[in-house]
Amino acid sequence: MNTKILSALTATAAVTAMLGAAAPAHAFSFGTNGITFTQDQDVEFNFKESHGAYTSSLGIYQVQNSVASLVSTLFSETKSSDNGSKNEWRGTSGNTVASGKVVFTFLANQVYTLGLSNLYYGNSAGTVYSTSALNGGSQQAVFGDSQLWNALGKETTNTFQAAGNFTNGIGSLFNGGTTISFDDRGNRNDADFQDFTVTAEAVPEPMTMTGLALGLGGLIAARRRRASKTAS
Repeated sequence: MNTKILSALTATAAVTAMLGAAAPAHAFSFGTNGITFTQDQDVEFNFKESHGAYTSSLGIYQVQNSVASLVSTLFSETKSSDNGSKNEWRGTSGNTVASGKVVFTFLANQVYTLGLSNLYYGNSAGTVYSTSALNGGSQQAVFGDSQLWNALGKETTNTFQAAGNFTNGIGSLFNGGTTISFDDRGNRNDADFQDFTVTAEAVPEPMTMTGLALGLGGLIAARRRRASKTAS
């Protein structure tokens, strides 16, 4: 292969790699202090499971002046669990919640929170938020990586003792995804943080076309330089 063409391709690969590394948006926060991004960011959510007698809906809320307003519902339970009180009122995807993935676009410099609204036999049991300040300072959600999900999956005491350590998921959001799990204040606010669990992962910006454009530009420039030298 022509060395100039090889050099152009090598440079293209390097630039594309740098662009890919710089692609994730830098979030001010994705945790119990709120959710904000410095640029528009798509995030993919997946329902994992729920526990408890409440029938719950998880939504995205925009926060202005400490007031949360629903902008999108991500997942809604059609019943409280798969099979009554069995397995601690466990609900799964395709049974209590329709299966599938949901992608939401967080707009730049807006403040958001996740909110879990609950019904108990048709009556409102209130809403808890992933932003602790909106719960009067009470932490009702945890953010963490696979370590959190593994701990929840092995739950036997109805209380995840280390839950309070998981307050920010921004690191894993761009690196394999983060787990978010709520306590709905049921059962005398037992703080088990297993009542409604989802995963969230940032959707990367497409870099392929940018890389191809840069590569094509490099090849054209190399050919022009070669043609110029040949003509002279």
